[in-house]
Amino acid sequence: MDEGLMSRHLVEPDDGSAGPLLRIAEDRLLPGAGYGSHHHADVDVVAVVLSGSLVHGWGSRPTLRAGDVGVLRAGTGMVHDEVAGADGAHVLQTYLRTATPAQQPGHRVVRWTAGARRGWVDLGRTDARLWLARVPTDETVAVPPGLRVVSSGGRVWAGPVPAVGEGRVTGPATVCVWQLDRTRPLWAVE
Repeated sequence: MDEGLMSRHLVEPDDGSAGPLLRIAEDRLLPGAGYGSHHHADVDVVAVVLSGSLVHGWGSRPTLRAGDVGVLRAGTGMVHDEVAGADGAHVLQTYLRTATPAQQPGHRVVRWTAGARRGWVDLGRTDARLWLARVPTDETVAVPPGLRVVSSGGRVWAGPVPAVGEGRVTGPATVCVWQLDRTRPLWAVE
């Protein structure tokens, strides 16, 4: 890992209690800093760029900007890197156990559009859903139930949204809500 990377694990269930969820990390990268070339297999990594930009060093080498979501499917295995742009990067990285281990590796980017400030991100899987909102200053939005990660004022925190009723978040903020099939996966520790 690069010296310009600061990473903090927000959620890391190691017992399978969150279904496919392995970890959610908040990463801050200085300009030009990266993760270093590394290997993934049998995992999906969902990167939500909170601020700055991030160049994904695999395939067509797309650049993700604030609000964009990168969905990496490591499948049978791949080696890649991610490097912050000239403005650095603040990223939420969510690691999910793959739903289809024998698939070929792939990466796609869901682009942020100003007209779609909130909604569900198609991850192409049934056991994990992501709802994303960029909430403008002084606006309040109701968020669906699930595991909520909020970035506001440079601070990031994670916690559950009540299953009954809805949680509310006032901006400026970026909100991610994970709805997870909590069926205990086969790989879970007893």
